[in-house]
Amino acid sequence: MRVVTALAVEPWVTEAAKSYNASNPKLEGRPIHVTIIPMDGLSALSRYDSASFEQLPTAWIPDSRYLVELANAAQKDKQGRDVFLTDGEYRAKPIALSLFAWGIYQSRAVVLEKKFGEVNWKTLHDAATAKGGWPELGGDPQWGFFKLVVPNPRKNVGGLAAMVAAAGEYYDRPDISTADVTDLKFQAWLKELMGAVTDLSGASAYTAEDFALLGYSVGDGGQLLESDLLASMAGIQTRWNDPLAVRYPKYVSWFDFPFSVWMGTETTAQEKNAALDFEKYLLTEEVQKKAVAYGLRPVHPTVSVMADANSPFAKWQKQGVAAVVPRTSAMRSPSRDVLQALLRWFDLNIAKR
Repeated sequence: MRVVTALAVEPWVTEAAKSYNASNPKLEGRPIHVTIIPMDGLSALSRYDSASFEQLPTAWIPDSRYLVELANAAQKDKQGRDVFLTDGEYRAKPIALSLFAWGIYQSRAVVLEKKFGEVNWKTLHDAATAKGGWPELGGDPQWGFFKLVVPNPRKNVGGLAAMVAAAGEYYDRPDISTADVTDLKFQAWLKELMGAVTDLSGASAYTAEDFALLGYSVGDGGQLLESDLLASMAGIQTRWNDPLAVRYPKYVSWFDFPFSVWMGTETTAQEKNAALDFEKYLLTEEVQKKAVAYGLRPVHPTVSVMADANSPFAKWQKQGVAAVVPRTSAMRSPSRDVLQALLRWFDLNIAKR
């Protein structure tokens, strides 16, 4: 049984799959073996759309529910039926949560908050367009110009989420339309903002990891997946002696990593039920506690991110990590047209610069 899994949860899911397989699980007397296939959500969506999987996966754990909805809508147009369900036993269920949060070197965050009051997309736009660089903002001249950290949208769905979140703050609302992202004034503003990114063409899918390994050369800060930030916090502090300050935006992009079973005839009923058995395993209290160690927020009702003193949520509280996310507005799922418009804009204006 093959499960295509979003990069952000792959280490945790892979560890769980190894433990699950080691228990020699069986269904109706037949052994179950889970194989995890790491893949970014946009890449997986493209493969579902083009039917280019060598062997169709039994299940998919994408970054966010909206990717499942987009894939299902496309397949429904082609096949005349749902292939991912929204209700019943086989419905897509979240197995963990994370969100996009600001991660900024403490030294830089102090300067930005002193000048602008808070860290947000408008703050970073103004920092990015400061012609005098960091000295104009009140920072150290040796820092040069402000450098933004954003995942490459062609390698990580987080890059698109960042641009959608930026649009939400620009328009001061959580729902974004195609007309919004194709508006010339917004595009000019976004280009100024994204112009502060150092090298998107060479960035890997794991931007927070690059942040930890390469330090200030990658950037001064940006909006990244909270779990990736937490996984890199210790490395950043050890290597650069300048810890990250974590801040939460007004409009939050939530990733819910829904376990989604393919309901087409390409997989057998036994394979589908085996997928459900592994899903139930991922949702057990023990496995959910392990998710916290990876910086993920559990969906199990009795598991707290603060239950263990070694939890990254407890360890990095002084840096702004919140056990309970401050009251914010959730960004609504973007449509396929919005995503395609942003990707096209990125290819024409940023990727080729």
